[in-house]
Order: sequence, then C-alpha cells, then structure tokens
Amino acid sequence: MSMSLTGWLRPGRAVLRMEGGDGRQVLQDVVTNSVDPLAPGRAVYAALLTPQGKYLFDFFLVDPGDGSVLIDAAEDRAEALMRRLSMYCLRRDARLNPEPSLSAALAWPGEAGARPPTPPASPGQASSEGPGDEEGMPVGALAVPDPRLPALGLRLYAADPAAALASVGAEVLEHDAAAAAWTRLRVRHAVPAGGVELVPEESFVLEFGLDRLNGVDFRKGCYVGQEVTARMHHRATLKKGLLQVRVEGEAAPGTPVATADGKPAGTLFSQAGGEGLAHLRYDRLAGPLTAGSASIAAEPPVFDQG
Repeated sequence: MSMSLTGWLRPGRAVLRMEGGDGRQVLQDVVTNSVDPLAPGRAVYAALLTPQGKYLFDFFLVDPGDGSVLIDAAEDRAEALMRRLSMYCLRRDARLNPEPSLSAALAWPGEAGARPPTPPASPGQASSEGPGDEEGMPVGALAVPDPRLPALGLRLYAADPAAALASVGAEVLEHDAAAAAWTRLRVRHAVPAGGVELVPEESFVLEFGLDRLNGVDFRKGCYVGQEVTARMHHRATLKKGLLQVRVEGEAAPGTPVATADGKPAGTLFSQAGGEGLAHLRYDRLAGPLTAGSASIAAEPPVFDQG
C-alpha cells in the first residue's frame, strides 16, 4: 500500500456467524437493508429496529464465502443482538453463534482526501486490481470496504488482526489515540455511532442519516419497523436530524442543547477539534445555541461524501 493508513486493532467490535440454509432469509426479513448485494469482498450496513421503527442495533453483514454470514456488531451489544435475532431463527434452518476465531480491526486513510484503499486479495482470491506485488491478506482473513462511505476505509476480520493490519500497511495507533482519530473521522463525515448518537429504543434511523450511509433499502419490502420508516421517508418532512456543528467550550456527549431563550433544541454528542455532531430541531438552528457551558453554531446540513 502506498498511502498512509491509520489502524485500530481493538475497536470494540464482536463477530457473530449466521449459518443454515435460511440464514440469509432470516436477515432479509428483519433488517433495514437488503442482503442481496452480499458477496465475497463486499459488506452490507444495516440496522434492526423496534416494531415502532426505533433503533435497536446497527451492524455490518459480511460474506466470508462459505455460505454463512458474519455479523460485525458493537461488542457491548452483541449478546443482546444475538438473542434478538435468534428469536427469528425459531423453526427455521438458521443458527446464530459467536465467532471467537475472528476479531475485527479497522484501517482508514490517514491523509485528508486520500483515495480509499482497495482490500488486498485473500490467499486464492484474485485481487480486484489485477496481478501485482501485493502479498494479500493472511490465511483466513477478510478485508472489505466500509459500505457506508469510502472515507471510512476497510473493515478487517482475522484470527490475527495485527497481521491483517500489517498486510494493508496500516500504522496501528494505541487504543485511545485510535479511538480519538476515529471519532474525528466520524464527526467530519457525520457518521453516528451506536450507543452514542444512536440511542436504543429512542432514535429514528432516518434522523441520523442511515439512509445517506447506505443502511436502509426502501425497495426491499417488509422488515421490522419498515412501515414507520417508509412513512417517514415518503410522507413526512423530517423536523430533526444529525448535524455537524462548531463547538466552543466543553460539554459531555449527551448534553442537552438549548436556544438563547432556553427552549430545548436537541442534544450534543461526539466532538473533536472544535467540531461535533448534534441531533437538532431544524426550526431552532437560528441564533446562538448552548450545550451546558459550550457554545454551539449549527448550519443546514452539507455532508462530505468522500
């Protein structure tokens, strides 16, 4: 790899494996995105909602090439996700279990505007860039582009994630530094995180841009929470949304945002380098906003799609 990549070795993710002849159909029936595009080397971003259309989990579906589906989920929510999805496996040829043999890692361009990396080929798999001197991924490892935005780089799955990161030439940062760098990247591209901006049983995913991030398929048909989500998309004008904001001062994630006259305007979440993400009412963006002792300046959304 000729470009500079930042690597995060332990990003707080867990890997599950869905197996069985009905496994893909179970997922197709309940998640917000279609599983049809799944193929080796390609991931799908999706969410699982309540019947009322509110967020429960978001995750990545990955095709390892053996008929199963890997599910890359937040580590602290993986057990709850497994229990929820297992409910839909009853009386079907589908089995969901932890996959302890694989760990996740992340690698993303370390230079502003750098072209996203192409995953190196796994052993026995032809590279999409054709023959070259790339050694490829370690045996049994996978690398897929993050399906949300090219700027988010690669998601890697391996028994030895450090070796996988080395295979793409990533500079592995210490955990806290990597987490801070990833937060800066998320803020720059208005990418919400589960458990931070996305609050289980409270958030509506369209207000947090999961459609913009390729996490919702409006043509796939029914899934849990589909009716509410489709109605919001087709019939309603969103009154609130996740916005990039300028922040002066300090405020903890989750601090309420208020207008100059004290009216509630939303909530401030992740922050980095004087910028942040806030879930705000569109009709209360004008004028000064505050989050605790911090000053907030919001503008209509203009998202960097890189």
